[in-house]
This record gives sequence, C-alpha cells and structure tokens, in this order.
Amino acid sequence: MISSKREEGKEARRQRIVAAARGLIRETGDTGLSMRAIAARANVSLATPYNLFGSKRGVVMAVLEDAREFQEKFSILKDLSAVDRIFKALSITFSYHVQDPEFYRALWASLLDPRGGDAELRAALITPQNSQFWRGLFEAARREGAIAEDIDMDLLQHALDGQFAAVMLNWIMGGGAVHELEPAACFRYASTLCAYATERYRPQIRLRMLAFQSDLLALRQATAGP
Repeated sequence: MISSKREEGKEARRQRIVAAARGLIRETGDTGLSMRAIAARANVSLATPYNLFGSKRGVVMAVLEDAREFQEKFSILKDLSAVDRIFKALSITFSYHVQDPEFYRALWASLLDPRGGDAELRAALITPQNSQFWRGLFEAARREGAIAEDIDMDLLQHALDGQFAAVMLNWIMGGGAVHELEPAACFRYASTLCAYATERYRPQIRLRMLAFQSDLLALRQATAGP
C-alpha cells in the first residue's frame, strides 16, 4: 500500500512537470526552458525533474507523448496502401498541430531557427527512428509499384522533407492558418510524388494533388472572407 501511494505520488509529480514544460513552451514561445523554470512552474524541487526524467531532453521527450499516441493511431492503418498511409500519417501529424498550435509553432520555430535552435529539442525530435518511419513508407510505396525503380530514395526523401519544412516555415512566419497545414503539406507531397511515380500510379496521385489543392483554396477563400 505504501509503495503504491509512493508510485502514485511520483506519477502525479511527473505529470505536473510535463504539463509545466508544455505550458511554458506554449505561453512563451521559447523551447530553451531551464529545468529551474520547469520545476518552479510545477511546484517541485529543482532535483525532482532530474530524478524523474534525467535531463531536459527527458522532459522534452515526455512532453512529446504525441509520438507514442501517433504510433497507436497509425498501427490500425496497416491494411491501407502505402500511398494512403503516407497521407494518413500527415493527417495524424497535423491533427496534433490543430489541437495545440502555439505549442507546435514554438517547436518548429526552434527546429527551423537558422542559428541552430535548441540543441536538446533538435536531438529529441530529429531522430533516426523518425527518419526510418518515413523511409519505410516510401520504400513500401516502391514495393507496391507506386514509385519508379530508377528513383534514388535518398533524394526522394530529401525532397519530401524539404516540402514539409517549407510548409512549417511558412506557417511559423505567419503565412497561413493552422488548418491549412494538412492540405498544404499533402498538396506538396502529392505534387512531388507525381514526379517520382510510375505511369500506372501517377494519375491517381495527381487526382489527390488536385483534391488537396481544392481543399487548400477553399480554406484560404473562407479565411479571406467576402
């Protein structure tokens, strides 16, 4: 019983620290938070975040619980085609941005900072596992015959990463609403994949591109008003 209460208390402090870090990032737009600021916001001692998470990177990884939830949501899509899964992955990704735009705006501002941004945050977000996830989707699309065999996969992934970064940079610079992120990124992905697709798959990917274009233009027209 005593051990159970001790664990419950530890988990409660852990949740307070995660909420404090996420709240500070959202409110200040600054990802370079000190452990002291996080501890003060969570109303715990300075030693507590270190004891529970080990480092600021550990806190950041806990804040990004979306990554674990993303995998759970994505895992049920295994019966879809590889191309479908690429666009579903984008859709799930941007659903989190819509739910908490200020938090994600701060994260991407740090990642895309030309001065280097927050090194610990960058290390937490840009991981081989994340890269491997997307590479796995692109490789699956090739195996299914959607991507031409003579296409270099490193160059394809680099091109799509650049498209994603361009959408996020435009957003953090005030170039569009958060609801435009998904159709904007999907339009860019579809237009790029059209150039790399086999003749068999190119028409259907182009149809996707036109559908995303229509969605994006409709959103921008609604935002612009009469």
